[in-house]
Amino acid sequence: MELVPGVPEPVEFHTDVTTIPAAPAAGRLAVLQFAVHDPWKDRPVSAFHLVHERLFHAFIVSQDLEFFEHGHPLPIGEGVFQYAITFPRPGMYRVLGDFYPSGGTPQLASNTVIVPGDAPPLRELTRDYEEKTASNLRVSLETVPDHPTATTRTQLRLRAAGPFGLEKYLGVWGHMLVASSDLIDMMHEHPFLADGGERVEFELVFPRPGGYRVWVQFQSRGVVNTAHFDVPFGALE
Repeated sequence: MELVPGVPEPVEFHTDVTTIPAAPAAGRLAVLQFAVHDPWKDRPVSAFHLVHERLFHAFIVSQDLEFFEHGHPLPIGEGVFQYAITFPRPGMYRVLGDFYPSGGTPQLASNTVIVPGDAPPLRELTRDYEEKTASNLRVSLETVPDHPTATTRTQLRLRAAGPFGLEKYLGVWGHMLVASSDLIDMMHEHPFLADGGERVEFELVFPRPGGYRVWVQFQSRGVVNTAHFDVPFGALE
């Protein structure tokens, strides 16, 4: 393979996530703070590239998979971003940061936040491909193959139908966040095929057997629609 000068090697930048207060209370406003450091000398990162119209994307998911939020932390200092959030209930929350540091490569960094109290149990997912009614769209899913196999490529074909059609949301026709039921694996994806019509296709490799919740977001007439589906897996075939 011919080497291309100026293309950085993919390395993982350090991302520390803290909360204000340190022990956030369920139902009360808190702040997530993201501090990004380089992997060479652990220095704060001073510059970032825009990724889909934002410097930083954050996805927050609760351990029972009932809470999902896609937000955009704002820079408050060198290498530090901040995002206000109200955690609805006690338990573990996984936080996925998506950003592109200058001098590096696009990053996905996951961290855990604990909200004290009696936590809900982990959810065991069963297949749910039923059509969902969101704010002003109806969203349906089919997968190819119909019963996907972990570690092989799966097409996720979505239809987002409504009276006003689709608009680009943050520069693309849709966003997808996939989380395993134990929240170990989290993936942020964008469409593989889309042309502004009702049909939007993603491609994904589910990394291991188990259940996955799939959230999709589409915009129509200025409104962001969010819907979710559940894709379960048995053992590897």
